[in-house]
Amino acid sequence: MAKMQLVIFSFGYKYGCPRDTNFLLDIRCLPNPFWEDSLRARNGQDGEIAAYVLDSSEGRELKGQLLELLRLWLVQQAAADKEVLRLAIGCTGGRHRSVAMTEFLAAQLSEQYPVELFHRDMEKDSF
Repeated sequence: MAKMQLVIFSFGYKYGCPRDTNFLLDIRCLPNPFWEDSLRARNGQDGEIAAYVLDSSEGRELKGQLLELLRLWLVQQAAADKEVLRLAIGCTGGRHRSVAMTEFLAAQLSEQYPVELFHRDMEKDSF
């Protein structure tokens, strides 16, 4: 049997929720780099943005909890013979927080699963 594939992507709520997804996470609770003038024009693939989001106290706790939940969920889905699972991670514009978290989770989970990664809305708000 082939290994289950995981599709992880970021999106912006202001552009609409994705329809074809198995699990959707709203991470608008994390600190938003948009409100920092020096960070606004960058995106979540930038190391300084990722640190701003993921190394905050909220980010550290959330990424640990999410990783634990997703690992359990993926094992259970694989046992149910799922072939592909789609995980959508959203923030307001889909440029900063969701991109940083998506990159982190994809890197962590790619150790156990084939991962396809993309950012649906990252380039829509270029500053």
